[in-house]
Amino acid sequence: MGFLDGRVALITGAARGQGRAHALALAAEGADIVAADAPGPMKDLTYPLGTEGDLRDTAALVEQLGRRCVPIAVDVRDAAQVDAAVAQTVEDLGSLDVVVANAGVVSTGPLDEVSDHVWQQLIDTNLTGVFHTLRATIPVMRRQRFGRIVVTSSMGGRMGIPELGAYNATKWGVIGLAKSAALEVAKDGITINVICPTTTQTPMVQPAGGGDVPDELVRRMMRANPIPKPWIQPEDVSRGVLYLVGDPGVITGSVLEIGLGGSARIH
Repeated sequence: MGFLDGRVALITGAARGQGRAHALALAAEGADIVAADAPGPMKDLTYPLGTEGDLRDTAALVEQLGRRCVPIAVDVRDAAQVDAAVAQTVEDLGSLDVVVANAGVVSTGPLDEVSDHVWQQLIDTNLTGVFHTLRATIPVMRRQRFGRIVVTSSMGGRMGIPELGAYNATKWGVIGLAKSAALEVAKDGITINVICPTTTQTPMVQPAGGGDVPDELVRRMMRANPIPKPWIQPEDVSRGVLYLVGDPGVITGSVLEIGLGGSARIH
């Protein structure tokens, strides 16, 4: 028995990395899962995106925990796809109680070398994708008079980091979006909170075959963190997600840093 028995959770970016860890953590507490991922192609990224095969693997791992899992190929840049996934969630599983708006991409480089295409790709996925997810799920939760939403930002949404200006802009943006929406739905039994992980050991920052040696981006983040670790694990972030979705309804509009102390230097 878990504290999420009978609940249904939708997780975007669930094919691997943090999203997969969140799916398994929520399932372990009794939730049935809708795992959404497998976006359309994106150019000029330095790592491969999650695939429908990865998504099926997530579903199989959830089912090994004895919970149902519906894998859906969704590109959060496309509002119609997000709306359809939410409708399918309610039709197949009967409700929508927990949402983790986790899908995101990263691209690095000096700001004056960021192309319009890369900029738009980051905005469309990291910021507009969260907007699409919130807009589609809030009405369902309002009808239920219950909902727990967690939005994934980043420690890059709490500070400036060289060569991550475009990415950080999206992550600062989702904090403002989530805080404002939290005030709009507080009276409806819905909470919206934000998690800000530091560099997390996933395929986004460590593509397959990369070994255990941090790249320059990770080393730069290490210099910002008082706790001398190269990165955290996806499961470290999942514990924060569990804390926020398990709250009885008194925490909303908050930002939970899982950041190895990085922001202690700047606030």
